[in-house]
Amino acid sequence: MIDKAGLPVGVESLLFELARTAGDCAMGYFRRRLDIEDKSHGGHFDPVTQADRDIERRLRQCIHSAFPAHGIVGEEFADAVTDSPYLWYIDPIDGTRSFMTGSPLWGCLVGFVAEQHCVLGALCQPVLGELFWGGPQGSFLEVDGQRRRLRSATTSQLNEASLYCTHPDIFPTPDLKRRFQTVSDHCRLTRYGGDCYNYALLAAGYIDLVIESDLKPFDIVPLIPILEGAGCVVTDWAGGSASAGGSIIAAANPELHAAALAYLQAPCSA
Repeated sequence: MIDKAGLPVGVESLLFELARTAGDCAMGYFRRRLDIEDKSHGGHFDPVTQADRDIERRLRQCIHSAFPAHGIVGEEFADAVTDSPYLWYIDPIDGTRSFMTGSPLWGCLVGFVAEQHCVLGALCQPVLGELFWGGPQGSFLEVDGQRRRLRSATTSQLNEASLYCTHPDIFPTPDLKRRFQTVSDHCRLTRYGGDCYNYALLAAGYIDLVIESDLKPFDIVPLIPILEGAGCVVTDWAGGSASAGGSIIAAANPELHAAALAYLQAPCSA
């Protein structure tokens, strides 16, 4: 059955269930001794913990039980490929480095794609008791059973903007780093850290820009409905869809997005 938003009945309620389940499971591991594995195989440190795998395994089981025909893309296990036009994206702990070091700036991400469109997304930050979500109705923050609509900032000038990025090492080439630095040089403030929580702050109107690179689809797809429902613009650095990951820019409004994107796309001298 299809609901009035054109989605399978029960998808939205399952999104909330998955996000909260992920958050509850994560809190069972947070600030406890963890076995940490490096997935990089000798490259840049890429940690995974038992919490990451247990959360994703549990969410996959919930999805398969409710919608066995739907596809699943997650960080820790192989994609479940089907012929269905519906696809779930899971990042069990976005910000594992923060999680493993006791910082609360991480989140559990779940997204739902219909006919290649990112239509629903949720970010659970259980340490703060926050659930950010977005869909056809708009974007919202739920805390202690209270819901408020999210609205992004109106900042339109780079020299008045606050720019966030998880870490300068997120840019894998010198050229990408230079392009980011060019935007940063024109902003009022640049801060590092935060992982997916930066995008929540952007949707809530507290910061103005997030620029990153080397993202995977499960890092960004769940956040797109939250951002767009709050009035943000999120694209890749070419101005196209952000759903494939890669180099991403998310801005509070179209004017600020255009201003920052112009610097990202400008030729850089060696």
